[in-house]
Amino acid sequence: MSIIAGIDEAGRGSIIGPMVVAGIIVEDVKDILAIGVKDSKKLTPRKREILFEKIIKVVKGYHIEVINAEVIDKKREYETLNDIEVEAIINIIKKLRPNIVQIGSPQNNAKSFIEKINKKIKNIKIISVYHAEDIFPTVAAASILAKVTRDRIIEELKKNYGDFGSGYPSDKKTINFIIKSIKKKQIPNIIRKSWKTFSNLLSHYDQ
Repeated sequence: MSIIAGIDEAGRGSIIGPMVVAGIIVEDVKDILAIGVKDSKKLTPRKREILFEKIIKVVKGYHIEVINAEVIDKKREYETLNDIEVEAIINIIKKLRPNIVQIGSPQNNAKSFIEKINKKIKNIKIISVYHAEDIFPTVAAASILAKVTRDRIIEELKKNYGDFGSGYPSDKKTINFIIKSIKKKQIPNIIRKSWKTFSNLLSHYDQ
């Protein structure tokens, strides 16, 4: 019987907090369909939390990689965000050892993304498509694990740093938090300083 893995990320485009990449393995996709798994973006935070607990009980295995902002900044000095995500995906595949891997591609051209993974992973069928969480229940389940893990981390960070919103550049609360940090000259390491949004704000407000 095939062991199928689903892998997805959360927080890739955020400017505050980590990127989380999660993977699950199943022998029968019906196991996760039976508990009502769907793309994490279509679920309320409460529903995601409930499904998180159900998913980790019904899957054959799971693994979660957390790459914090500081690590992302360091790695981006010599590689792309896609490369960083690929490294996490490879770690997950090595841990879970599936026969088939279904992955959400961060880019429209999934072929080059698959090629990057295949350089390190041999003899495993890799299927990667854009918006895979809408197509593969395995990826939707991984998406829930990734999103809930990141949400929990964000809530913990807020206890130390105050409310900075969602952590995404489109969030005014997030941007205001960064501007205040720049003006105070106290920039916490939870902010991704390698982001263009940050360098633009820095050049504008670092007076």
